[in-house]
Amino acid sequence: MTSPKTTINPQIIKEMESLLIEQKTRLEEDLEKFAKKDPHVASEYETSYSEYGDDVDENTQEVTEYLANKPVEMQLEKELKDVVKALASIKAGNYGICKYCKQPIEEKRLRARPTSGACVSCKKTITQEL
Repeated sequence: MTSPKTTINPQIIKEMESLLIEQKTRLEEDLEKFAKKDPHVASEYETSYSEYGDDVDENTQEVTEYLANKPVEMQLEKELKDVVKALASIKAGNYGICKYCKQPIEEKRLRARPTSGACVSCKKTITQEL
């Protein structure tokens, strides 16, 4: 079974691809400010402890900083994975097709959330929104 090809205007796809590439670069730069790339897993980073010293106050500062950075790392990694997935779908030719109903995702939704893999209707149904 082949996946459906997108019916979205090619110019919109090109715009979204450019936007996604910029977003990918920004996310990677943001992650690299406080985390190191995992050489074994693509799009994975690991927050590292800063080395302030060996005093109790310095150790406390290191742990506090790590605990503040870890959730940020996790969120940025999630966003990065979504961007990488969207770029892969562009390359595969099925960007903008809802992964549930296989219908085109509205341009308005893609512009609002370029990483979207579901149309508004399916997303609402899945998240049980009214």
